[in-house]
Amino acid sequence: MSFVADLRVVLRGRDFRRLFSTRLVSQFSDGIFQFGVTGFAFFSPESQTTALQVAVGLAVLLLPYSILGPFVGVFIDRWSRRQILMVAPLVRGALLLIAAGLVAADVPDAVFYGAALAVLGVNRFFLAALGASLPHVVPAERLMAANAVTPTSGTVVTFVGAGVGFLLREVFGGQDFGVALLLVISGVVFGLSALVARTMDRQLLGPTYDPKRPQARQAVRNVLVGLADGAKHLVRHRTAVATMGAMAAHRFFYGMATALGIILYRYYFTDGDADLALRGVGVVVATSGVGYFLAVIITPYATERFTIERWVPIALSVAGVLTGALVLPFQEWGLPVAGFVLGVAGQSVKICADTTVQRDVEDIYLGRAFSIYDMLFNGMYVLAAALSAAILPANGKSYLAVVIIAVGYPVAALLYRMITTSSRAHVV
Repeated sequence: MSFVADLRVVLRGRDFRRLFSTRLVSQFSDGIFQFGVTGFAFFSPESQTTALQVAVGLAVLLLPYSILGPFVGVFIDRWSRRQILMVAPLVRGALLLIAAGLVAADVPDAVFYGAALAVLGVNRFFLAALGASLPHVVPAERLMAANAVTPTSGTVVTFVGAGVGFLLREVFGGQDFGVALLLVISGVVFGLSALVARTMDRQLLGPTYDPKRPQARQAVRNVLVGLADGAKHLVRHRTAVATMGAMAAHRFFYGMATALGIILYRYYFTDGDADLALRGVGVVVATSGVGYFLAVIITPYATERFTIERWVPIALSVAGVLTGALVLPFQEWGLPVAGFVLGVAGQSVKICADTTVQRDVEDIYLGRAFSIYDMLFNGMYVLAAALSAAILPANGKSYLAVVIIAVGYPVAALLYRMITTSSRAHVV
């Protein structure tokens, strides 16, 4: 249970506990918000959900992270990070109140999506500031442990927030007024993270002043040049590229599985009953979360036993074979089990990808490498949802989509294995 041991170690630091608490409060709020948006976009009793609407909704939820991701560092490295952690929750809280008012006023969906994009854009700055602040509150020898526990804990708390959002929706109802109340609660909780951040000294989290640092305008231009330079550097590290590719492949097929599952629950399994559909998807999300957490525990042991280069194709192949076997009968019980399988496999591959990039890529290129990684991580998911919009029937029952997922995972595993084997032979 290295996760528990790492958590105990880093929690000894007072400043880390404060930064960690800021993350937990904010990501709990994020879980409520994401559940509220998902319910409004895909499971509103007043509207009919199509695969195209699913693609649009997922794009709204994820594209800000891909588009803004490479650029936020320019400002995170110039503004007081503690102030960002204080101001961003207040701005996001105000935007959520506006979004709640828009929902209650029954405005067109496009207007609501615009407000949601603004909320997520602010959240991107907040999360980037949290990540950049971590080295300022943790000794260098404990940074690896802190990096191991903070994203996992944040994701688990996000799942908990989504669960609370589900329970609140049961109380408030799935109508527009109930969704508006969820957004208000999310905004208030997120605002509380500003109070936690305020307990830290303004200078504690940096950034360190650098008189040679270029102006922000020049730095933004440099981002694009830097990404191209980072991509050229990555090409020379084939194992890292292959593992990032494996992660991108998983996100693509997982995106297809998500869109497929939403439409199946919305129409095929429940005959259009939005509340029953949301409960079914909630079960899948819960089993995926269990799989995610289990992957955090077993992946270190699996990679020690098999090595990363063997464990990644094992995880991908098992994901494809079992998902096909579980989903092809199109029985409702198969999707939660498939969610668990994809949670274990996907998080296993992500942990391996994170580790490989950190291990193989020179430190001076790491930021750019992870910016590219972040763009792939979210972009492939949205691309898959767009493809699903083109091929899924109205009720979601698509043998073609399941076959693409079931075959695609093993093909990705084979390609990964071929690249890493040839790369190792080239080194030798």
